[in-house]
Amino acid sequence: MKLIFLYGLPGVGKLTVGRELAKLTSCRLFHNHLVVDLVASVFEFGSARFVELREAIWLEVLSRAVLAKLDCLIFTFAFDRTVQISFIENVQRVVEEDGLGQILFVQLTCSPEELEKRIADPSRRRFGKLHSVEQFRQLNEGGAFVDPGIPPGQLVVDTSRLSATEAAELIAGKLKLPLR
Repeated sequence: MKLIFLYGLPGVGKLTVGRELAKLTSCRLFHNHLVVDLVASVFEFGSARFVELREAIWLEVLSRAVLAKLDCLIFTFAFDRTVQISFIENVQRVVEEDGLGQILFVQLTCSPEELEKRIADPSRRRFGKLHSVEQFRQLNEGGAFVDPGIPPGQLVVDTSRLSATEAAELIAGKLKLPLR
C-alpha cells in the first residue's frame, strides 16, 4: 500500500487537495479530522486520553488498510503540539513493516496572506476546523504547530496559486500514482 501523507499547517488545502487526488487516482481518503471530531466528542482536545485514543485510532486504521492490501490511501495531517513525538515513527512502523507499504510524504504550503484568507473561509466551520485568523496567529506565535519529525527531502507543493485539481495533478505526476 502507498500511503500519501499530506501534511501542513491548517488552511493549506490538505482536505481539498486530498479530495481531488482521490478523484484523480484510485486512492482512498482518510481525513484526520474524522478521528479528531470523534474523539473530541468524548474527551477534551489535547487531554492525555484524547491524544492516546486519537493516535491509536489513526494507527489502527492505517494498520488495517495495510493488512487489507489497499493500493493507496491518502492521510491528511496537520502539525499540532498535542501529537506525540513517536507518532511519525509509529506510522512508519505500521505502514512499512514487513515491506507491505510505502509512505510518500507531501507537504502542502501557501503564502501567509493566502493562508489567512483560507482560514477565514466560512466553509472551514462545517468541518470543525480552525476558522479564526486571530486564533491561528495566537496558536502559531505560541508554538502550537510543531513538526513531529517528518523526514526531510519530501515533496513540497505550494498551493498559493494552484487550484486543488492542479495541485492533485502535480502530486500524482511527481509520485507516479496510477490515474483512474
